[in-house]
Amino acid sequence: MGNAPPPGSDDPLDVRGVVPPTITAFDEDESVDYEATAAHARFVVDRGAHGVFPLGTNGEFPLLTPEERDDVVEAVVETVGGDVPVIAGVGAPSTRQTVAHAERAEMVGADGVVVVTPYYYPLDREAAVEHYRRVAESVDLPVYVYHIPSKTGNSLSLETLDALADVDNLVGLKDSSKDVPWLGQAIDAHPELTFLAGSDSLLFPGLEVGCAGVVSAVANAFPELVVDLYEAYDDGDEERARTLQSEVYEVRPALKRGPYMAGVKTALDLRAVDFEPGPLRSPLRKMDDADRDALGDDLADLDLL
Repeated sequence: MGNAPPPGSDDPLDVRGVVPPTITAFDEDESVDYEATAAHARFVVDRGAHGVFPLGTNGEFPLLTPEERDDVVEAVVETVGGDVPVIAGVGAPSTRQTVAHAERAEMVGADGVVVVTPYYYPLDREAAVEHYRRVAESVDLPVYVYHIPSKTGNSLSLETLDALADVDNLVGLKDSSKDVPWLGQAIDAHPELTFLAGSDSLLFPGLEVGCAGVVSAVANAFPELVVDLYEAYDDGDEERARTLQSEVYEVRPALKRGPYMAGVKTALDLRAVDFEPGPLRSPLRKMDDADRDALGDDLADLDLL
């Protein structure tokens, strides 16, 4: 065991380390390019990622049809399954659709499922707990909660998390709330659960507060940087981990320039990877030439290109 916090005692996958929320690649007509999508998962795994999370926010999952989502999971499992855990995003506003995605993910060989809190409609505690219970009962896979209130409109109270922790198969939580006091208290109360820090602003701080791993958008484009940070921390070299977090703090705003979420695919283009990330699916869009050039300058200044 290293210096990094351990996964939760209930987590059969022992999820830890760097788990990039891999992209969904598109052709120029915005149809899904499954081969390039799987190639991106291979790209991060070959550079040290400890797991992959297809169909997170960076995977543009709300913009895909149910069939496309199921096929993305299958393509990623076929390419990196067995090398690292594949924990597939299966969340949807309805419990029924979430269950259908979870069952299909299990059928094609995913190792676990990540279930974003249902979005659009407000959710009370009873509805949240029942939703996760029904999803967890539908599969034999470990289930991880994805907590991102800024996007879903639904935050989980610590009391709701207490109830969720009693659901069989529910073994962890990816927290993108950026509410560090909430996260600290959640980790303190539930050593049986695996916690994953879901913001690049909280990689080092997340490890300090007890997260076993990090789900990092920066790691989609520069997995080496985030893997180095985690491994430095795990080796007990917290000074180096802090320095690398400082570097991530510089990369993050560079990637955030221009349209929402355009930075990762543009950075992959600039890295000249051997697959085509393609555009984002409308209404999302990639950077214009000015933003792309500025990003290239920033990344060159950071010695990342």
